[in-house]
Parts: sequence; structure tokens; C-alpha cells
Amino acid sequence: MDNKEGKYKLYNTYDDLVYYVYNIISKYPESEKQSLVVDIKTNLIEGMKLVILIFKSYNYQDRLKYLNLLDANIKMSCFFIRLSYRKKYINKRNYYTWSKKITNLNNLVGEYIKICLKR
Repeated sequence: MDNKEGKYKLYNTYDDLVYYVYNIISKYPESEKQSLVVDIKTNLIEGMKLVILIFKSYNYQDRLKYLNLLDANIKMSCFFIRLSYRKKYINKRNYYTWSKKITNLNNLVGEYIKICLKR
């Protein structure tokens, strides 16, 4: 996680997820704009804050703490994906793509957690 390429990969992967999700939620029904959409956006912004805190942490214990919080944040994103699909706000293709982006992000976070635990 010390190399810049690894850090940028996490940042870029999360940034790509945010961009994708913002495009999807813009099509949600008006009735959800003040509830579910706000929750999804808040979760995404909190996740990006955690990604930035991971980069700013020089102590591996702090990084591990932020990585674990990001992991929990990702789990919350999975909840939002399932809820959106069940309520039929997204189609199967959107569900698959969103899930794949989350899985890729989750794999990266898992790798970084393993690296921090080895130190």
C-alpha cells in the first residue's frame, strides 16, 4: 500500500464506482430522491472520505482502522444495491455492473487489509 500505484488504484476504483452510482440514482423515482438516494450519496461520500484518510495515514494501525471502516461502508453499499434491485429501481444489468464494481473494490480493500496486518 506504500506505492503510489496501489493508492491510486483504490482511489480510481472508488471514484469510478461513485460516478457510476450517481448516474444510476439520477433515474430513481422522485419519491426516493429525499430518502434512499440521500442515503446512497451519503454512504458514497463517507466512503471517499475514508479512502482519503487511508492515503493520509502514515501509521499502519490507523490505516487498518480506516480500511475496516471502508469495508463496513462497502457492505452497506451492498445493502443499497439489493434494496434498489428489489424495489425495481435498477434493472438486472445495473445490478450486475454495480455489484461487480463493489466486488472489485472489496477485493482491493481486502488486499490492503492483509498488507497492513503483516506489518
